[in-house]
Amino acid sequence: MPTLSETHIRNRYRVQPNDANNYETLHGGELMKWMDELGAMSAMRFAGETCVTAGVEDISFHRPVPVGDIALVEAYVYDAGTTSVTVRIRAQREDPRTGDTERTTGSSFTFVALGEEGTPVPVPELTVETDEERDLREAAREAET
Repeated sequence: MPTLSETHIRNRYRVQPNDANNYETLHGGELMKWMDELGAMSAMRFAGETCVTAGVEDISFHRPVPVGDIALVEAYVYDAGTTSVTVRIRAQREDPRTGDTERTTGSSFTFVALGEEGTPVPVPELTVETDEERDLREAAREAET
């Protein structure tokens, strides 16, 4: 059974002018795309199957990410159903010169595991072993409420 830590993925995206809106900050749709892609990678690592997006919980944009800064996106599986996987996805703005970060966005995405026929297939149970994993799972569950 996969552990929460085994599904934890982080990626950095440098915000370029072609990623920006009219205010020269990261376009929300572009960030959502990056979050969805990273979330799917986390879900697939957990399920061992291709996973597709089934739903997105409330997504909140707390602050912009200016062109030239970095969007730091992280994802991890914190819950699993019969054929679905719930992934907590958070984004931060990172200053490339100092490494300072600020929270920008958070959400939970639900993915469904699909087999070769394109039909839902079972996923394993999630194993939570360490205090850090328990803290991450609890933080994700609290963010749902």
